[in-house]
Amino acid sequence: MKRPRIEQHGLIGDMQTSAHVCGDGSLNWLCLPRFDSPAPFAALLGSEKHGAWRIAPAACQDGAAASAERRYVGESLVLETVWTTSSGSVTVTDFMPPRNGAPQVIRIVEGTAGEVSMVSALRARPGYGRISPWVHEVGGRMVAEGGEDALWLDTLAEQCEKDGAIVTSFTVTAGDRMAFVLSWSPSHGGAPEIPEPEVALEATLAFWEDWASQCTYTGPYRDAVVRSLITLKAMTYAPSGGIVAAPTTSLPEEVGGERNWDYRYTWLRDASTTLAALLGSGFRQEAGAFRRWLLRAVAGDPENLQIMYGITGRRDLPERELGWLPGYENSAPVRVGNGAADQVQLDVYGYVIETLYLAHECGVAPCGDTAVLHQRLIEHLAVRWRMPDEGIWEVRGERRHFVHSKIMAWVAVDRTIRLVEAGAMEADLFALMELREAIHQEVCTRGFDAERNTFTQSYGSPEVDAALLLIPRVGFLPPDDPRVLGTVEAVRRDLSTPEGFVHRYRTAGKRTGIDGLTGNEGTFLLCSFMMVDALALTGRLDEAHALFERLLALRTDLGLLAEEYDPASGRQLGNFPQAYSHIGVIGSALLLQQLGAGVPVAEADVLVAAGA
Repeated sequence: MKRPRIEQHGLIGDMQTSAHVCGDGSLNWLCLPRFDSPAPFAALLGSEKHGAWRIAPAACQDGAAASAERRYVGESLVLETVWTTSSGSVTVTDFMPPRNGAPQVIRIVEGTAGEVSMVSALRARPGYGRISPWVHEVGGRMVAEGGEDALWLDTLAEQCEKDGAIVTSFTVTAGDRMAFVLSWSPSHGGAPEIPEPEVALEATLAFWEDWASQCTYTGPYRDAVVRSLITLKAMTYAPSGGIVAAPTTSLPEEVGGERNWDYRYTWLRDASTTLAALLGSGFRQEAGAFRRWLLRAVAGDPENLQIMYGITGRRDLPERELGWLPGYENSAPVRVGNGAADQVQLDVYGYVIETLYLAHECGVAPCGDTAVLHQRLIEHLAVRWRMPDEGIWEVRGERRHFVHSKIMAWVAVDRTIRLVEAGAMEADLFALMELREAIHQEVCTRGFDAERNTFTQSYGSPEVDAALLLIPRVGFLPPDDPRVLGTVEAVRRDLSTPEGFVHRYRTAGKRTGIDGLTGNEGTFLLCSFMMVDALALTGRLDEAHALFERLLALRTDLGLLAEEYDPASGRQLGNFPQAYSHIGVIGSALLLQQLGAGVPVAEADVLVAAGA
């Protein structure tokens, strides 16, 4: 059976975990109770036998024709799918209420015309699809128990167990509403409370509409910006303030390839740029929550700063492979954990400190503990900045002197100087200025190829890197500097497709590339948004708008973006939805609005990295 494309899925979530619901009515991915927990629904990385929950017209089960259209309700994360069959039409509303007790997935079926026979088939497989649960009835409620998980399904319709699944067949006519509520509890605990789905729907809509109303962006791309902001908020783990890079693992960067990684953790870089996007759009509360998460995660040990942590600050993220899962379209291996947690990536200092600077500029209340951490990070960076590292793209080859890493080290020092000059923190200003100049001189000397008039991926490398497009965005050099213009052109020439979409760097196909991996990948959406910004800042505003419009056209019918896009097959690739891609939407929209309003380039907000 042909598996659905990545981009055919919609996202619902409760800011502690999330679910992927396909256009065919099947819930194919859900980790419980947290983003980083094992998934009892893992069909996304295998098939229905690895866990799925489908609600759809019975006619679809028999192969009869039926069409479905879907949308989010207003500015919310409540998903509606409208099915039209030969006998009538029905609306299925899917959502996860912001948590106040047990995590829940609620699916409400409403008849809107005629009469439609429906089927709900829930096949839970805890442990990433490995455990066949014990399905039985307790007090009139159906429950699937296996390992640490107990999954309770409540509905007024009659349920039965069939081949390890909980199956319900029912019919709705116009005006009928039938609710299904899936609740999770630990298998050793008691049963969760019986839910009130209609009350939960009203509260969930109110929550999201109220949150989205804080957005200060009023430009022509508001719908795209708000949808991206909601998506980023959905990837925030509310109890701690940590932010996942994506809510999935191992969706491939190349179908059938090995570039499959677990993104359900908090990268300092990704989380910082997410906060930058939120701050730039009028949201403040999330910045305070992330700052507290950062203090807890780094603790009193900035000398051993990691590039990523678990969503609660956990440091040990061992990487392993799940051999029983075939992977999305047989893209193996499926990995959980992430070995890159132990890498050295000097750019994270710049991303974190830039976000602390932006928080200050946006009026987030100062924090003495954060100032102490900031000081220690800078002291440590002053010692380490000359080291080679694995860089922003987390290469699994040898360490290099990546130019982007050095530039972000410069950003860390530059923003610290700004805070000292503003009286927001104390430090040796003269020493910081000397350090900033030393980094700048070395990058311009060792990281620039004068013959080709471009900065390079690493010192002495003949390659370019899309991350170099950030040079004017972060203020390392002015946009009209000939070296900047030459670098933008080199990236366009070497890394862009005819459509203008941008690869991160050159891969090597069947050979092992500079990243230590074989295989290729799609164009990187974040890098394509970086190109939008670079074009806009260098005075090519019409080209920037045109590329931005082409990128927005890649979004799904629900406004979502994965990590990458393959122009040849016309499909999205990589983990989905991807925070970085939605950060790109927001950052580019904000910049285009500023420049379109006539704000001088030198005064435009420098929202760091990756287009935020």
